[in-house]
Amino acid sequence: MNFSDLGLSEKVLAAVRSAGYEKPTPIQEQAIPHVLARRDVLGVAQTGTGKTASFTLPMLSLLETGRARARMPRTLILEPTRELAAQVEQSFVVYGQNHRLTVSLLIGGVSFADQLKKLDRGADVLIATPGRLLDHFERGKLLLTGVDTFVVDEADRMLDMGFIPDIERICKLLPPTRQTVFFSATMPKEIQHLADQFLRNPVKVEVAPAASTAKTITQRLISSGSKPWDKRAVLRSLIDNAKDLKNAIIFCNRKRDVATVCRSLTKHGYSAGALHGDMDQTSRMATLDGFKKNEVTLLVASDVAARGLDIPTVSHVFNFDLPTHAEDYVHRIGRTGRAGREGTAISIATKADRKYIDAIEALTGDTIEWIGAIDFSSSSSEGDDEERGNSRKPSRRGRGKQRSDAPKNTEARKQDTPKQEERRQEKAPAPRRKEQPAPTPAPVSAPVSAADYGDPSPRPVPSRNEASRNNRGRSKDRGERQVIGMGDHVPAFLLLPIRPTKEKEQKNGTSD
Repeated sequence: MNFSDLGLSEKVLAAVRSAGYEKPTPIQEQAIPHVLARRDVLGVAQTGTGKTASFTLPMLSLLETGRARARMPRTLILEPTRELAAQVEQSFVVYGQNHRLTVSLLIGGVSFADQLKKLDRGADVLIATPGRLLDHFERGKLLLTGVDTFVVDEADRMLDMGFIPDIERICKLLPPTRQTVFFSATMPKEIQHLADQFLRNPVKVEVAPAASTAKTITQRLISSGSKPWDKRAVLRSLIDNAKDLKNAIIFCNRKRDVATVCRSLTKHGYSAGALHGDMDQTSRMATLDGFKKNEVTLLVASDVAARGLDIPTVSHVFNFDLPTHAEDYVHRIGRTGRAGREGTAISIATKADRKYIDAIEALTGDTIEWIGAIDFSSSSSEGDDEERGNSRKPSRRGRGKQRSDAPKNTEARKQDTPKQEERRQEKAPAPRRKEQPAPTPAPVSAPVSAADYGDPSPRPVPSRNEASRNNRGRSKDRGERQVIGMGDHVPAFLLLPIRPTKEKEQKNGTSD
């Protein structure tokens, strides 16, 4: 079957021929007629099978009639990442070269004013990430009541990134008569529930089992020690020994590891660039553009690059870290072996990754072969020792307590001079005193009698030094017994006579 048999317009067919495509992929062959018929579609296909063109081409044909109005887009496409949204915009530019349509891109990291100018002119196609779309709506700069076609691309990735509440809110802002299209490479239960909630009698197009990998991708595993420098050494060995390596994407689980691995590769003379979510949008687009133009050979990235990026020259994918979710593995290795090309995906595994490997094999149904023997011991090469030394930082705790030139045993101390031995003994801490047993409690002294209080004659108050001497003497007499309360000593202020209050004096005077 050719593209001309799918019912696309002549302008779209001319753009497809100029792009060099002749026959549609299975997902395009089955999904395009239903999208042209304005049916709700739920598409599930392997990554790299042309899902973007499955909704881009029919949307261009449907948009040939009609006109956009200011701040009221005609179609809406939601993407999980900025890079994927920019790639879909590029697809509309390529396939819509014969159309005079306005395409607006709403993503973070770009000025609101520039995006607002395009919305004011009227957007036929609005491509956005959920967060920036809701920002414009809450500012009163956007109306969604004129949307005819609503597309949610990479729906399972939306679930992983926590966009499901935003999607539910956006769906409620759209007109009920819209056409809704969901596309995804995997279909977990949460996405199926969301599709059942917002799709009306959808046509399910599934050209391959969910979460399956393309047969054109050669998958391998290689063991490594658990230390970061061990994995970096294995990665460099894989790059050096790779056959027909053109471009490669290296995936890490954490953003800080992306920067570390990229810095290590650059230090060893490789052409590498970093891509992760904490980078500003200008740097992210510049790095991705350099990778597409072969100015950068190795792209070290987080999972922000695992979905939807279509770079045909990617020949290899290296998983520096195995993903914690098996679905992410399917999307990662799908960056290579696209459109029928051959690709290679190699994952570096440590001893702690056994459970992730089992989950991936259970999800994909494939058994991944190992390269060489399984060895999780640490490497001891010179390059690794150098990185290991650079990566270790002195601990702040206990700094200065032990010098590196201090003797390690008594044999080395015997070689010291007498003066050194004398200084060491002077600096040595004094031996700790043995703890004395707790003294027995002293008996509680008898309470002061009332006659003592009735003595009106003032008693001399002992000074502080005399009191302390008396106490020390008493302690010796009692045999270091513990004093409870005030002991035998009564403060002088307690021995003063008690003066009656004025009320009692008046009462006593009147009674007399």
